[in-house]
Order: sequence, then structure tokens, then C-alpha cells
Amino acid sequence: MGLLDGKVALITGGARGMGAAHVRLFLAEGARVVFGDVRDEEGKALAEETGAAYVRHDVRDPAAWEQAVGTATALHGQLDVLVNNAGILRYGRIADMPPEDFDLILGVNLKGAWLGIRSVIEPMRAAGGGSIVNISSIEGLIGAEGLSAYAASKFGLRGVTKSAARELARLGIRVNSVHPGAINTPMVQDPDLAREVDAAAFVKAMVIKRFAEPVEVSHVVAFLASDRSSYCTGSEFTVDGGLLTGAGY
Repeated sequence: MGLLDGKVALITGGARGMGAAHVRLFLAEGARVVFGDVRDEEGKALAEETGAAYVRHDVRDPAAWEQAVGTATALHGQLDVLVNNAGILRYGRIADMPPEDFDLILGVNLKGAWLGIRSVIEPMRAAGGGSIVNISSIEGLIGAEGLSAYAASKFGLRGVTKSAARELARLGIRVNSVHPGAINTPMVQDPDLAREVDAAAFVKAMVIKRFAEPVEVSHVVAFLASDRSSYCTGSEFTVDGGLLTGAGY
């Protein structure tokens, strides 16, 4: 038996990186999966490979949320799990970052997740409950130079998570956040970030001295999506190789 047998999950930002790892693991654990992204070519290829359903989904758009949720319920009759995984990162010091970049990052990373929570309340209520997993970051727990907008979005997602957990518990809906550290995904290969961050010093600050593979985060997400985490809500789960156990980086 799979950890997620009988569950229907909607995963955002699922075309590559951590999102694609979530899609694959959820399917392996027995879930029926609909995933969204704006990367149509990669999304369609993953759907063809795995059998999951792909929808084009800009998480900033309430109408796109309505379509994505509607696709999940039309295909599978219910919705039990939302993984708010979609996110973008732009490196830039405060003095140099255009305000429109700040707005874009908060629109995708924070407002997009808030819209997602709002959009799944009714179908999860109809299903008798559910689990929402918000993918934050260690940057939602500490700040980092050049990542003010990203950190603001991820700190904000922590607050949304805790408020939603309080609001939705009465409906049987649990809401938790996951805070990955150094994960080997395309997003962390941003050239501006690579030029500015001392990778050797970053790894030195870790207890487990390596970058994680995306599926190592997916296993935590799957646990939170499952009934095995039935007493977990409003909580923060770090997957950071022990980076935050000491003085940071």
C-alpha cells in the first residue's frame, strides 16, 4: 500500500525541479495527481511520462486557480491535497532591485499560495478535510544578503500558513510549511546567485555537507500530505542538512 493511496493532489510548479519530484513520488505512493506550471513543454513531457494530468497554471491568476482545481475535481471527483510549490527567485540587493521584481516575487511566492489556499477550501470541505503543504524556504526563517524579496515572500508564507491552520482546522484541513535549504534544482543555478554566493562557505556551514536531491524534500511533503501527519498543523519542517543548527551562513 502507498502512503497516499486514495488521495487526489494538486501540485503547483510541478514541471521541473522539486515540483517534478513531488509529482513522481506522489504517484509512486498511490496518489492521483494534477500538476500545474507555466512551462508548457516541460509540463506536457512530464505528464506524458508519468500519466499525471498537466494544466497551464499561473498561480497569480484566480481564474487559473479555478481551472486547476476544477480539473482535479472533474477528473477525480475530489481534492484532498494541495502542494503550494510554485516559486521564483531573483537575486538583487535592495538598492539595485527594480520594484517590479519585488512585486513579481511576492505575487508568485506569496499571493499565489494564498490564492491556492482560498481556492481549495470548498472542495476539501466537501471531501471531509485535507492537507495543504506550503513550500517555504530556510530564507523564510533567516535573512540572506541579496534575497530580500525572496525572504519577504517566504517569511510571509509562514504567517499565512499559521493563520490558515487556525482558520481551517474546524474543517479538518491541516496546513503546514516545509523549509528546504540547499536543494539541487534549476532555481538555485541562477547565474546572478552563483556569482554572489560562496558555495564552499555555504556547504561548510551545513552539518550534512552536500546539496540535497529534490526527492529528499518530497518525502517530507508526502508525509505531511498523508494521514500519518494527522496531528500536525501550523508547523514548520526544515529540510536543510542541519544548516540552521549553528550560526547560519
